[in-house]
Amino acid sequence: MVLAKANITIEHREILLKDRPSALLEVSSKGTVPVLYINDNHVLDESFDIMIWGIEYAKLDLLKNNKQEQLNMIKINDNDFKYWLDRYKYFDRFPEQTLQYYQNKCKKYLKDYDQILFNSKYFMGDLIQCVDLALFPFIRQCANIDLDWFKDEFKHLNIWLQKILSSKLFLSTMKKYKVWNQEDSEFIVNYNNE
Repeated sequence: MVLAKANITIEHREILLKDRPSALLEVSSKGTVPVLYINDNHVLDESFDIMIWGIEYAKLDLLKNNKQEQLNMIKINDNDFKYWLDRYKYFDRFPEQTLQYYQNKCKKYLKDYDQILFNSKYFMGDLIQCVDLALFPFIRQCANIDLDWFKDEFKHLNIWLQKILSSKLFLSTMKKYKVWNQEDSEFIVNYNNE
């Protein structure tokens, strides 16, 4: 979404992680997605790094409001909340505890987020910021596990989620692409969120 907001044209390659193409591993030995290949000396293979690069490249004001607070929230979300989200989402892979236990661990973070949104449209006020775009995919994943529970428990967070889900920015990034084959020509994408 940051790349879309920055109006950056990219060459998009949709892959299957269960069938990683050699071209991905040549660019990033981690073999994870997303990867942004800028040039031979500049490859980003962390979502947050790609976001920051896009913000700086396009001089977006997405870190304008309370930059340090945003970065702190993103760090806690990426490290702590995501740990419990993975266990909640794939609870059958983590039989040490119950689904309810993992849901309750996620609930602690979601309650804090819901409280922040009690009096504002976005986490840092009336304008969407980097923290909204960084937390959104994880909160979306969590909500989709049990949507009724999420809607009942987190009214303000659900309003925030629905606002982003229905935004032109989000919808511009949600096109489906066929899986890239190394013999295929490239897909040039210029997200249009206007």
